[in-house]
Amino acid sequence: MSACVPTRATDPSDPHRASHLHPPHSPPPTPPRRFRLASADVSASIAVFLIALPLSLGIALATGAPLQAGLVAAAVGGIVAGRLGGCPLQVSGPAAGLTVVTADLIHRYGWRTTCAITVLAGVVQLGLGCLRVARTALAVSPAIVHGMLAGIGITIAVAQLHIVLGGTPQSSVLDNLRALPAQLARVQPAAVSVSALTLTLLFLWPRIPGRAGLLLRRIPAALVAVAGATTTASLTGLVLPKVDLPSWSSHALAGLPEGPALGLVAAVLTTTLVCSVQSLLGAVAVDKLAAGRPDLLAGGPGSGRGARVGRSDLDRELLGQGAANIVSGALGGLPVAGVAVRSSANVQAGAVSRNSTMLHGVLVVIAALLMVPVLEFIPLASLAALVMAVGIQMVSLHHIRTVTRHREVLVYAVTTFGVVVFGVLEGVTLGIAVAVGVSLHRLTRTRITHHERDGVHHVHVRGQLTFLAVPRFSRALHLVPQGADAVVELDGSFMDHAAYESLQDWQKTHTAQGGSVELTGRSPGTSIAEPSGAADCRCRPWTAWRNHQCELPRPAAASTPTWSAVSDTGTLGAAGAATAAVSPGPSGASGASGMSGASGASGASGASGASGASGENGGPDEGGRPGRPGGSGEMGDSSGPTGSSGPGGPGTSRGPAGSSGPLAPAGSGGHELARGISAFQRNTAPIVRGELARLAREGQQPAQLFLTCADSRVVTSMITSSGPGDLFVVRNVGNLVPLPGEESGDDSVAAAIEYAVDVLKVRSITVCGHSGCGAMQALLDSEPGGARTPLRRWLRHGLPSLERMADDSRAWAKLAGRASADAVEQLCLTNVVQQLEHLRAHDSVARALRDGELELHGMYFHVGEAQAYLLTEASSEGVFDRVTDADGLRSPV
Repeated sequence: MSACVPTRATDPSDPHRASHLHPPHSPPPTPPRRFRLASADVSASIAVFLIALPLSLGIALATGAPLQAGLVAAAVGGIVAGRLGGCPLQVSGPAAGLTVVTADLIHRYGWRTTCAITVLAGVVQLGLGCLRVARTALAVSPAIVHGMLAGIGITIAVAQLHIVLGGTPQSSVLDNLRALPAQLARVQPAAVSVSALTLTLLFLWPRIPGRAGLLLRRIPAALVAVAGATTTASLTGLVLPKVDLPSWSSHALAGLPEGPALGLVAAVLTTTLVCSVQSLLGAVAVDKLAAGRPDLLAGGPGSGRGARVGRSDLDRELLGQGAANIVSGALGGLPVAGVAVRSSANVQAGAVSRNSTMLHGVLVVIAALLMVPVLEFIPLASLAALVMAVGIQMVSLHHIRTVTRHREVLVYAVTTFGVVVFGVLEGVTLGIAVAVGVSLHRLTRTRITHHERDGVHHVHVRGQLTFLAVPRFSRALHLVPQGADAVVELDGSFMDHAAYESLQDWQKTHTAQGGSVELTGRSPGTSIAEPSGAADCRCRPWTAWRNHQCELPRPAAASTPTWSAVSDTGTLGAAGAATAAVSPGPSGASGASGMSGASGASGASGASGASGASGENGGPDEGGRPGRPGGSGEMGDSSGPTGSSGPGGPGTSRGPAGSSGPLAPAGSGGHELARGISAFQRNTAPIVRGELARLAREGQQPAQLFLTCADSRVVTSMITSSGPGDLFVVRNVGNLVPLPGEESGDDSVAAAIEYAVDVLKVRSITVCGHSGCGAMQALLDSEPGGARTPLRRWLRHGLPSLERMADDSRAWAKLAGRASADAVEQLCLTNVVQQLEHLRAHDSVARALRDGELELHGMYFHVGEAQAYLLTEASSEGVFDRVTDADGLRSPV
């Protein structure tokens, strides 16, 4: 009987059971959900409220709007956007990035029309959300976004400086700058003193040291600054302009828009653009902050029932922001957008759901109704100083360094200049135009050179080869004499159809006239038989694969193992986990002891490519079973609860109990192995067959010896983007290199080192450790006098690493400038450094290092982060630094 069929039939006539029936093949009815307010949400909402209250008033003051409009926007942003938005932890409200836009609208059209523009902008946001184009907004260059925010920040700071000095700001930045000398001549001491006290408290409060500072810093600095300045002004009797909140009965609501149609359309589009881009980028930033809290990840470790926050739904977030702007504008509030300061405070305060955002909005409503007498004590100079500080912080040095590193500082500078001088929409338009121009310049910047060396004509193309470069490319090709040998090196990643035809026509003509043409890729000796990407091209990574283990292993059937060929049906008489236990490579190298005959990547380069793709897309996999939707792609989780193998490839599949043997009978791990081989033969073999045929003819010529751990989560081909013939791989438990003379009958590692250096003439050796290494954990847990098992006898080669870590006179190796997470990680790093010293003790390695023919490199692979680190300092210990996009290793050790 199927497990899905109930063992007892239910009588439909039974009145007690009839109410519990539901249609077949449908999910059971969802029980009614009870509203629960977590204590973490309550505390987080209070923290956000204390930040939002003074900032909302300050932003309203900076725009020239009624001060109550800031409170309305804060309340609506919290309640409406918090309830309907797609980013549960993002806090919306009046944002500093909208200050310049709103101030300009109020100056041009008046307050009631500005409210109507806010409503129309919300309607446009709703339309964009329904069209599901939210991701398109993220296509805007970050340099433009950061430049826009910097320009707005400069505009805010210059305008608020006049209020800080006791004056009144002008309508534009240039007018404010021209009026600044006269304002400095009539400074109001009371306003300056209150502003100075506000700024002092704002910047010094987060820097209070000690345990007391740790407690005091829980109170937001903005609240402390405004409250301190207000209390001081009241106690000293300073006469200053203060907050004036008129009765809510006289609060101005939205009216019909009045003004030129084109101007109103431009105003709506500008408000929509700024609100949408800032909110969507803020949602992405909140996702990154939430990723640092495991308790927020759905199904994360230790999350239990509290896992209720997933990734942001950007289209829903746009709908929520549109609804909030409609409500805020209709009620006479400022435009609403996601606010980075409040959102980060919400996440850091421990919020676990959207209830914290909504409760913060409720608290703003209560404050607006009940705390009006208290709010009217706040000096305007204190709010101006607070907003001026926010404006200054919007000019981020970190953003400037980032755009400079990515060579987009021109886009950033032009956008900032345009926003400051002309306005937000004009500045963004200028930035987009410059960004497009820079992209076209990079696309068309192709360097083509021709030179002759030893009778061979070399044409070198550096950059993208498009139709714009075809005339220069054709001239360079025709400099090659008829019948001469030519080498065309294409050092780029793109070639359009016009360039391809030009190259093919010249190649056919030149070869017909008795000449020879060799097309090469990025590195010398990399042959490209066809520019369209033939099998001989080794410039691209091999087929990616994910989610190739999506099924529980089937029970093993008792049978006599027999060998049979693998077909596309995925059947195998018997699969061997040690199929190539001893397989001589093309040059006679044995595959024993983890040594790869042709490549350390050949077996994994295409493992289960089809099933990985289907799991990623949520479709059926090889056997017709539904794939896991979305695909995890978490290569670190190689050994699941079923005991199935990880990315180490099908060749390491296990039986139902997680055990592996020399031969796995059909029906157990052999089924998974057969499916993997079948997928390789169908999808990957046609791609790599030409390359493997060349390696079979010419023999292996790897450039590197890669010595790493036998852990199934460390996939050498994946983390090095290598293919067949690239790596000579040695794997053992703990990536250990025994010192010469201490092998005690096991010379496999020393033999592999000698063969790689003396016979294969590798140019580098890399020792790669990894996070969560079981061998290092066993070393830490080992006790003297235990049983001398084979594993313990092998791990004695790691004792020098343990002693090195315990030596107080040595500095510990560091990982990207930070301390190790725990003792196991520290031992993993130390072990890499120690094994490099063991390598230098081998005669073949020492001789090659002396002659300058070999380099040694240390590497650490963090499985959970999918991040590689290289040992970059040639010191006694060194620092493992994060690998960037730069080609090659930074410095040998």
